Amino acid sequence: LVNAHSVRLVNTGKTVTAEKIVNATGGAPNLHAALPGHELCISSNDAFDLPALPRSILIAGGGYIAVEFANIFHGLGVDVTLIYRGKEILSRFDKDMRQGLHTAMVEKGIRIILTDVIENVEKTAAGGLLAKTKTGETIAVDTVMLALGRDPNTKGLGLEAAGVDTNQRGAIVVDEYSRTNVPSIFALGDVTDRVQLTPVAIHEAMCFIETEYKNNPTAPDHELISTAVFSQPEIATVGLSEEDAAKRYSELEVYRAEFRPMKATLSGRMEKMIMKLIVDVASRKVVGAHILGHDAGEMIQLLGISLKAGVTKEDFDRTMAVHPSAAEELVTMYKPSYRIKNKQQDQEQSTRLI
Repeated sequence: LVNAHSVRLVNTGKTVTAEKIVNATGGAPNLHAALPGHELCISSNDAFDLPALPRSILIAGGGYIAVEFANIFHGLGVDVTLIYRGKEILSRFDKDMRQGLHTAMVEKGIRIILTDVIENVEKTAAGGLLAKTKTGETIAVDTVMLALGRDPNTKGLGLEAAGVDTNQRGAIVVDEYSRTNVPSIFALGDVTDRVQLTPVAIHEAMCFIETEYKNNPTAPDHELISTAVFSQPEIATVGLSEEDAAKRYSELEVYRAEFRPMKATLSGRMEKMIMKLIVDVASRKVVGAHILGHDAGEMIQLLGISLKAGVTKEDFDRTMAVHPSAAEELVTMYKPSYRIKNKQQDQEQSTRLI
């Protein structure tokens, strides 16, 4: 950026002008430059252009990217170790989903190390890598991948020259209509660090078009975003986890089913599915839906529409099941598995009444 209406093209040196400028430069892997030996490691970007498939890999991280690549490499026959500083992988997901996936990953041979981090990485005489952890463990592998989050891709864009505000992470600050503090400059997607998901960026772009070119002010709705982790098995979710819902609502009903789908029983495979619905007792609305298992990502897209429309548990109960299918479990869980009462909220409500 040269100013509020001009952009200089680096390769040609040419300067172009426009009435409006949209920044959608996305994010980039955090290379964790403070880690000694980080230059010996790869990022998720590099994983798509490896000269050869490693025999073993150590993946640092516990989010979408780390978990998905752990499963991808394992599926390709690589000996996989996942190391994460937290107490559980995918910490923002419902506990049954993340714990169920953890168990499935370990059972199929992926080693998961929790509450530990890599402190340095060195090259061995044989050409491999040696990673040392904070707890003193030494792990010898062919490849180390750092999947420790992504940062907004704003370095070197000339934002200062145009007067565009950024936050502490370097993300471009925008309002509900994706406008920056400079009226002619907008920002969409990961570069704003709102929700780092490709479909969210696409939706923000469509809202921008409606607002700026169709005279129909439309703000992106970042509530109730359906999302999936494409691990094996998959995790898919929309709405609140049990833990988050318990903090927001005074009383919940939790409907939970764990079973082997018919395709697994017929084939003799031991894989299981977990399905879970979180219901606000007061309104009867389903405020969270969670699935662990094959095709969970496909199912959650349709559940996302349902929750967005504000369906109640009784709407689920009135819906006929498709048999035989795994998804029929979603409409045949008639009795709650357990209830959760938020005593603190009850006390607060009683205090307000007094």
